[in-house]
Amino acid sequence: MNYITLNNGNRIPQLGYGVWKVPNEEATNAVEQALETGYRLIDTAKIYENESGVGIALANTTVPREELFITTKVWNGDHGYDNTLRGFEESLKKLKLDYVDRYVIHWPTPKYDMYVETYKALEQLYKDGRVKAIGVCNFAIEHLQRILDECEVIPTMNQVECHPYLQQKELKQFCKEQQIYVEAYSPLMNGRTVLEDPIIKELANQYGKTPAQVILRWHVQSDVIVIPKTVTPSRMAENLDVFDFELSQADLDKIANLDRNERINSAPHENNRR
Repeated sequence: MNYITLNNGNRIPQLGYGVWKVPNEEATNAVEQALETGYRLIDTAKIYENESGVGIALANTTVPREELFITTKVWNGDHGYDNTLRGFEESLKKLKLDYVDRYVIHWPTPKYDMYVETYKALEQLYKDGRVKAIGVCNFAIEHLQRILDECEVIPTMNQVECHPYLQQKELKQFCKEQQIYVEAYSPLMNGRTVLEDPIIKELANQYGKTPAQVILRWHVQSDVIVIPKTVTPSRMAENLDVFDFELSQADLDKIANLDRNERINSAPHENNRR
């Protein structure tokens, strides 16, 4: 496993396990299997409605707490200073934890213009030691700039949709300049057409790896934190097995040319659901 040092000095596994769309009743077994496979970064959220299932797995595991990096997120309906603090307590109780390693804003929901106030609640939780790091998800440059201008603590990360067909090059450059790590969700485009791309398949054959492993390795070499999701044990192991090869610069350039700005999820300014 590669580890990345965040801008506050905390270390995070570069490749983790996401539980988006994993039903609560399946989350316990899925997370237990992920931990057994070797994952130490677990990413959940209030809106996933599986924090309780994740919490049972965390309570059952023999992996030392200090080896785990647990992330959860503020949902849109909990924006605002006091609401965020209440939402955090609810998530912490469901996860059966004394603290979380990272707490982040799930969406900026610019229609309601409360994300700066929400972030200030995260800053307080960070100062109080209730969370080890704070960050955001689905923030465009304009939203990040407001946080940088109006808040004190630089976000440690910005979790966004990212895959070879949506490479987020401008956003990545901005984040790099601000010492904010990009974390990729839907890194394999949820198993859609990118896995069948001829270039990706050609590289998989060349390196003796699967298309998914080639894409995950591209993320890793791009200094991106990545959280693929699967409930299949063999694929959990496959996704983790990307640290024994390296893509050449020429092959990285081939993948760079695949960018289509093609989203499968909402754009940052679109998701205002409460």
